[in-house]
Amino acid sequence: MPSSSNPPRSSSAWLWLLAIAAVFSQTAINLARPLISYKVLALGGDATAVGAVSASFALLPVAFALWMGRISDRASRLKILLVLGVGLLAASAAALSLAQGLVQVAIAAAALGMGHLAFTIAGQSAIAKLARPDRIDAGFGWFTAAFAVGQLVGPLLGGFLLGTDTDVHPAERLEAVNQALLLSGGIALLALPTCFVRLTGSRGATGRAAAPAGKEPVKAILSRPGVKANMLASLSLLATADILLAFLPLIGEEKGVPPVVVGALLAVRAAATIFSRLMLSVLLHRWTRDQLVFASLIGSAAGLIATPFVLDIGWAAALSLILAGFFLGLGQPLTMTLVSAAVPPEARGAALALRLLGNRVGQVLLPAAAGLAAAPLGPSGAVWTACLVMAVSAAVKAPAARRDGTAES
Repeated sequence: MPSSSNPPRSSSAWLWLLAIAAVFSQTAINLARPLISYKVLALGGDATAVGAVSASFALLPVAFALWMGRISDRASRLKILLVLGVGLLAASAAALSLAQGLVQVAIAAAALGMGHLAFTIAGQSAIAKLARPDRIDAGFGWFTAAFAVGQLVGPLLGGFLLGTDTDVHPAERLEAVNQALLLSGGIALLALPTCFVRLTGSRGATGRAAAPAGKEPVKAILSRPGVKANMLASLSLLATADILLAFLPLIGEEKGVPPVVVGALLAVRAAATIFSRLMLSVLLHRWTRDQLVFASLIGSAAGLIATPFVLDIGWAAALSLILAGFFLGLGQPLTMTLVSAAVPPEARGAALALRLLGNRVGQVLLPAAAGLAAAPLGPSGAVWTACLVMAVSAAVKAPAARRDGTAES
């Protein structure tokens, strides 16, 4: 019988509380981010400005991701990171609502990105440290499924708040967007109570969190087999989801699709992502992690390439986004597992942070590149740029996917 100071290995209450916090925080983020695009348009910006502001979301995290990851390797700091992340999300949503110009919007979006980074690193590190080895895929799957719930509810709520009208005066649109951004901040605050879960209480469950803080150099982490390929896959998948959030509203404006429909389509994409993440354990009985990451890249690109052509045809747009959403959902939790498993236990926080650093670099460069592509090709060019990047990532991942092997435990 375990002592009171050493909780049972099977205890997973901390994971459920972490998932609840993730639902609220990601609902807030995914309510705010499409609204940022509408705000940029209402302030007189164009597709290039949307790309630049979307890139600013990841700009500060590029500088701070690895530092936060090193901190997360000390389990006692995870609660601080969670609370800091939620607080930044709420404050930056309020700042976005009050912003009067594009520069202010970009600064507030950067703060939003920092809040997202702090929360995500703390949550991922908690799972890497506290989940049993045979439950780590499920842990990452449930955590990222909670993210996908936020990706479903946030855009759906945003579309409902902005309504069905497509011909709205910029001043009226701006007022509605600002009110919705304030609501986003309030939703983020709902995550605070669950952030005070005692994550260090299960350290003895695995013995992994008690290791000294990871000091493995970045070069050594990157030299581990598969780390770079999985970071590239993760980067392209996450940046694609970002590009959808930023540019689907622009494609909708161009094609006369009202915000409520755009929000519903983003929610359909997220629902398919939730389903695929809940199916991870089943899929891993048939295919390896590497094979599923490869499929994630190819399937996402195949689903999205047609989306701009059919966005004004409801059922066809929904089908393309269901396909893309299912495959987009597979890659993130699996690359978390593959990267964390490739390094020593005491360096997992740093490795996951390095993966997030790669994600943030992608979130800076790809939306900016997508914005430039949107200049000659229209906003649809942004989505096609994402498809091209995923195809390149799939080519890099292909050798690992072709190797024979059984699904990892």
